[in-house]
Amino acid sequence: MKNLKLNLFLIAVAALAFGGCKGLSKMAENSSPDQYKVTPNPLETHAGQVEMTVNVTFPEKYFNKKAIVTATPVLKYDGGQTEFEPTVLQGESVEANNKVIPYAGGSYSYTGKIPYKPEMMKSVLYMEMTAQLKSKSVEIPAIPIATGVVATPTLVKVNPQAILMADNFVRITPDAFSAEILYVINKADVRASELKKQEVTDFQGKMQEAAANERIDVKGAKISSYASPDGALDLNTKLSDNRGKSAQDYLSKTLKKLNVQGSDAQQFLQVVTTAEDWDGFKKLMEASTIKDKELILRVLSMYSDPEVREKEIKNIAAAYTEIKDEVLPKLRRSQMIIDVEKVGYSDEELKTLAATNADTLNLEELLYAAKITEGNEAKLAIYQKAAAKFPEDVRPINNVGYIQIQLGNKDEAKAAFEKAKAVKENDVVKNNLGVIALMEGDAAKAEELFTAAMSAGEAVNYNLGIIKIQNADYAAAVNYFGNKPSFNAALAQVCNNQTEKAVATLDAIGETDCPWVYYLKAVAGARAGREEVVIPSLRLALEKDKKGEIKGYALKDAEFRNFIANEAFVALVK
Repeated sequence: MKNLKLNLFLIAVAALAFGGCKGLSKMAENSSPDQYKVTPNPLETHAGQVEMTVNVTFPEKYFNKKAIVTATPVLKYDGGQTEFEPTVLQGESVEANNKVIPYAGGSYSYTGKIPYKPEMMKSVLYMEMTAQLKSKSVEIPAIPIATGVVATPTLVKVNPQAILMADNFVRITPDAFSAEILYVINKADVRASELKKQEVTDFQGKMQEAAANERIDVKGAKISSYASPDGALDLNTKLSDNRGKSAQDYLSKTLKKLNVQGSDAQQFLQVVTTAEDWDGFKKLMEASTIKDKELILRVLSMYSDPEVREKEIKNIAAAYTEIKDEVLPKLRRSQMIIDVEKVGYSDEELKTLAATNADTLNLEELLYAAKITEGNEAKLAIYQKAAAKFPEDVRPINNVGYIQIQLGNKDEAKAAFEKAKAVKENDVVKNNLGVIALMEGDAAKAEELFTAAMSAGEAVNYNLGIIKIQNADYAAAVNYFGNKPSFNAALAQVCNNQTEKAVATLDAIGETDCPWVYYLKAVAGARAGREEVVIPSLRLALEKDKKGEIKGYALKDAEFRNFIANEAFVALVK
């Protein structure tokens, strides 16, 4: 009411200044805030711009037929003002190309935008008009038509997520070594000549090494003994059983002699026997150069009965002679297998070695050691050692950049990511270069890199969500953030008018020292008209605000325009 009285007073003063120009004075006298409807009101900033639409209605007999009016929306705030593009209107008798307002009444709609400044949060939008009739002109007193600019989207945290490349460290690695003992036809004794051959002596040496090495655990042993598929089934069954016993006797004595821990346990050594090794026979035939091997393989596929198979194969006289000399002797065997686990360094050993003697560690051990080491400076030192020792692998170089990001060293991080790109430009590196671009303010380049790195994981979606908020594509931002709670995810929901969902997202974050989480919850509550959310949330925000930023921000935030008369709200921000 006070503003209206002031405006009417100014209008009257302007009317006196018009002198004899009654047409202009009449327009000034009849000017009213009721003629203007601003959308949105209060104004809002999106994607760095303040855009609004003003619909102006002129009553009957208001607009002088010969007048030209220049209308300029002006946003005024502490320390300055910003003008929107002006619009020129004309009466119906004016010969020009401007928008015509009939004397019988009319309207026009104006849409314009200006770059946003933080000072605009607390502001008033005025309509300033200059009326001209022939050589006479007058400034019609400015009329306030909207108050404040909602700047909630500018709360977006530009904290893009870089990605650390993983190690492939495995502390316990399963391994096995084996050897075969061959037998004479229809015999089951282990010959001395077999125990002296290179394959078996190497096997004994590996058993001895495993028994002596504290980083190798012998987990068990297995013997598979076979008879060749020629001869009677009863004989072959007995032969394979006896071969299994003879091999077991040899291996048990050897394990006992080497003091292999646990080898005397009942289940440590398993023995499996196969009376007629048709599977082994087939494999050897497939690998052989025997003249009629295709015919023999066809016999195996046609008949399943072992006696029929043997009879049909023997009927192929020329081939059977070769089989008897080259294939069957290799099937009269016992295969011995020792299962072990190689145990790597403990966490404490890895951390110590990485810090004091990194050259003794392989790449996976260094990457893992850096991961479990506390403190970013210490992590960085290990990754740098790994990058120097293994320059052909992209992971340690990338991870140097990742840690530099955590330390706030953007330039050093950028250099590392560029170096990683030269080694291998994969999606993780693309994402991390996008992080640098976004931190440097190049959102277009960042979006291009993130879009090309979609397979790198959730971090890419989060980073794209930030850009979508900046671009005022709030629905897309909500989709990119998904269901993982974060401040930016809740902000996207607030901006997308999903206030209840935003409150739930902020609650899911849990207790935090960040005051803006609670402030945003208060904003969401204000949009929903829920005092029971606004007041306690704002109170928590103020309590946790160590920098003293919240109170001043809330005082000028148009989000709380409906609470300026609320006693509890006033008590908090006064």
